[in-house]
Amino acid sequence: MTTGGKSALPEGRTAEFAIDVTGVTKRFGTKTVVNAIDLQVRRGEIFGFLGPNGSGKTTFIRMLCGLLTPDAGSGFCLGYDLLRQQAEIKRHVGYMTQRFSYYEDLSIRENLDFIARVYDVPSRRDAVQRSLDRLGLANRSHQLAGELSGGWKQRLALAACLIHEPQLLLLDEPTAGVDPKARREFWDEIHRLAADGLTVLITTHYMDEAERCHRLAYLAYGNLLTRGTVEEVVAAGRLTTWTVTGPQLQRMAAALRGRPGVDQVVAFGNTLHVSGRDAQKLDAAIAAVLDPEHTWTRARSSLEDVFISLMDTAKDNFA
Repeated sequence: MTTGGKSALPEGRTAEFAIDVTGVTKRFGTKTVVNAIDLQVRRGEIFGFLGPNGSGKTTFIRMLCGLLTPDAGSGFCLGYDLLRQQAEIKRHVGYMTQRFSYYEDLSIRENLDFIARVYDVPSRRDAVQRSLDRLGLANRSHQLAGELSGGWKQRLALAACLIHEPQLLLLDEPTAGVDPKARREFWDEIHRLAADGLTVLITTHYMDEAERCHRLAYLAYGNLLTRGTVEEVVAAGRLTTWTVTGPQLQRMAAALRGRPGVDQVVAFGNTLHVSGRDAQKLDAAIAAVLDPEHTWTRARSSLEDVFISLMDTAKDNFA
């Protein structure tokens, strides 16, 4: 049943969610690259989608925006049926890919004008100017895209994604290869957009970026392993973490690795982080190497500690 070109949401679904999918699966040949994912993203939320390379994040995003059809599962994106209304979804979603995909021999303004034509944006000239002004591109509007640095290319790509005023922004590792200042400015803009009601699903490998999201999900080998706020994800990891300082830390690390209860030993500057999922076994392992030269302190497990632990325990279904 449809109303005004839009699917009437079935019982149990709600307009609260920009993304509301169940059991979404994608296979390529004999490989299942996205395995029965359930996900709900609220409108106006910044949702972080994390996982190692090859985990299925990009494939999942392409299904959400109508570029790929799931082999199984169902759901809605912006109220449109994921399987039957892909053309409608495309008109209301902005998708920023990992690689810069605009014409390098056209100027910033020309690129934006071309994208506005593709989306048949009304009052195209005004829309392009608004986009230039919003992303701070007006003074560079005649510069060729191929001459831009990574940070300015990122701004152009974001401006192009927003030219048709989408309701959902899908960003696939958008800050890879840009400097810290450009990353911070980018995230400030994302939070401004979300405050205005835009929903954002973003993939990233940076833990500081993950912590700027309202909620997170972690994907490994096509399987969704955890989801929630940063605090909920860290708590669900059930890791115990200690820090140790002192001389000869590499020798200490070698003595700890491989002991029962020790799942991670990671160097952070002049400190080692030692983590494990079994607190009693971890304490016993530490007790075996205690000496007067080293200081041990109980620490809060970080998001990175939890994600590495999840990755270590995930089953590689591509092996």
